[in-house]
Amino acid sequence: MQDEDQQKQPVDHRETPEPSMAQTHKDRIQASWYRCEQFGLDHGSRPDFAALPKGTLIDLVDQHRSLLETTENEVLPYYENILSNSACMIVLADRQGHVLNTWGQPRFGSAAEHGLIGGNQWTEMGVGTNAIGTALITGEAIQVGRDEHFLRANRFMVGSASPIYNTKNDLVGVLDISSDAYLPQDHTFGMVKLMSLSVENRLIFSAFQQAHFILSFNTNVVSLDSHWSGILVLDENGTIVSANRRAEVVLARDLALLNINQVFDVEMRDIKHQPVSLPMKLIAMGRYQFYVKVIPPVQQIMRVPDFRQRADYVAPSPSEALVMKEENTHNDGVVKIAKAPNVKVTDIPDNVIPLAELQHGDERVERLVRQAHKIMEKDIPILIHGETGAGKEIFVRSLHYHSSRAKEMLVAVNCAAIPAELVESELFGYEKGAFTGAQNRGSIGLIRRAHRGTLFLDEIGEMPMPVQSRLLRVLQERVVTPLGSTDVFPVDIKLISATNRILKEEVKEGRFRQDLYYRISGLNIELPALRERSDKAALIQYLHHRLRLEEPGPALSQDMLELLARHPWPGNMRQLAHVLKVGMAMADEATLEDWHLPDDFFDDLDAATQFTATDAGSMPEQDEPLDRLIPRLLTEFKGNVSQTAKTAGVSRNTVYKYAKLKVEG
Repeated sequence: MQDEDQQKQPVDHRETPEPSMAQTHKDRIQASWYRCEQFGLDHGSRPDFAALPKGTLIDLVDQHRSLLETTENEVLPYYENILSNSACMIVLADRQGHVLNTWGQPRFGSAAEHGLIGGNQWTEMGVGTNAIGTALITGEAIQVGRDEHFLRANRFMVGSASPIYNTKNDLVGVLDISSDAYLPQDHTFGMVKLMSLSVENRLIFSAFQQAHFILSFNTNVVSLDSHWSGILVLDENGTIVSANRRAEVVLARDLALLNINQVFDVEMRDIKHQPVSLPMKLIAMGRYQFYVKVIPPVQQIMRVPDFRQRADYVAPSPSEALVMKEENTHNDGVVKIAKAPNVKVTDIPDNVIPLAELQHGDERVERLVRQAHKIMEKDIPILIHGETGAGKEIFVRSLHYHSSRAKEMLVAVNCAAIPAELVESELFGYEKGAFTGAQNRGSIGLIRRAHRGTLFLDEIGEMPMPVQSRLLRVLQERVVTPLGSTDVFPVDIKLISATNRILKEEVKEGRFRQDLYYRISGLNIELPALRERSDKAALIQYLHHRLRLEEPGPALSQDMLELLARHPWPGNMRQLAHVLKVGMAMADEATLEDWHLPDDFFDDLDAATQFTATDAGSMPEQDEPLDRLIPRLLTEFKGNVSQTAKTAGVSRNTVYKYAKLKVEG
């Protein structure tokens, strides 16, 4: 029998391998068998469970009440099929290997046979190589097969165990699935690892959900609620105060105390404003795409931010605190915009454009900025008309942070992005259980989040008619009643709406309430499209400069500036920003050139140029087909591509294309 044991024993007596991620399963079992020999065990030893007295066990269970309840109430219900359909037992042990509780015992033989009962201690020193004890020593999940147990007494079963870590990354227990039947081992091992992750995730929620934002992220939107999702816990400032193991594995870095903007391309203020039911699509570490679900605190925290805590804060003198002004000089003189009382320059976040920098010489924009800034301090709503991408949200953010409401929240809502059936619940909030799928804790709603701040309803023309009726009532009575509740909550909001539709036409067609239209249109302003602005060239230079402040990039030549200024920009400011970012990323030289820009940029440019030429009827060569015009001009200008492109009114890429066609022809 001794020879048989030695034959089974996978131990190399010459050295003791240390637990390591690089170790194979065989290495871990070998290391465990070696430790067992050092403990003085042999294969025929009887297990020593060092059973705890009943009173001590009761105290131990009380100490681990949170871990036990989390496992039993929030995790095991998902795995009831294991207990009902398999001859196995699920075991929860503490970090000393003491069994705290078991589930599924009737299908797994008698307690006298397996020893997996409350109070028994499953350590390698007393019981030899076993799933619970070996997982505790290695700190990693492990599966111990029948003949891999050091003691022959335990070779009737297979054990799969995974350690459980708390929010401080301390090992607090082990979850184990043991069976005396031939279950699919890979399935069981994967299941116990998933269960341990589930327990850890629930411990994170229990510890932080009351007062912190929790982010769940995954590569697939339908898997956001799965136990394999990464979890990040954020404080009010966006600092990561906790994370599950899955998050650190997926992102492959230490996340402790990083700011969320160092991990995902998002700011904390955007996370605070994100509707619970609407996942975000974000880029992590500058390269990986994830879907992210935001779970706000159960206790809605309405703290007033104190920017004096910032490292760059300098207390102003009394005279500066009384009146502060920004000056922006252009060729027409000096534009002065008085700031709201007690709003300092350091209060404005880096990604907010100062009011004086919203225009660079366009008189229409200068006038509407002045008007809107003045109305921000009045109880008058603002309605902004403008094409998609014209910069409506940029304008609103600047207005908010230059107003007396800057210390409170700006809540931006895209009415077209929220599913129609969810708009009402997201705006007005709801009581727990108000409808199928509602969160157990209910929701405060976006309007109440904007209390004493600014509510920006973008694309308000997309709002469903029933929601328009409720919004009208809120604006008239200044109170909100959540769905499923009879309680009313007063709200003080500055309402700014925006649309790319002609709302008066929508009213005539019966798609928008007339009474709501007159309620939201106190000050109507038209934000001009980029192509219509007289300061387009200066605006392009300004945006290029801001992008270079964020990340060093190539300079902008005069030819490139003229090319960008000729573009029709159907996507407005949004398209301009994307084109500049692509060009700057593609440029290896010290200057941004046209071949760095995306192809669709030139498609828009060529289409606009041909339309203008046809409409104007000027320049006789523009009536000439490009396949003849460009080769002729190239010959005339002795191969000068830039001069050919400028004369023909096309891009350099177009010149290259037709020159190539001519050569090939």
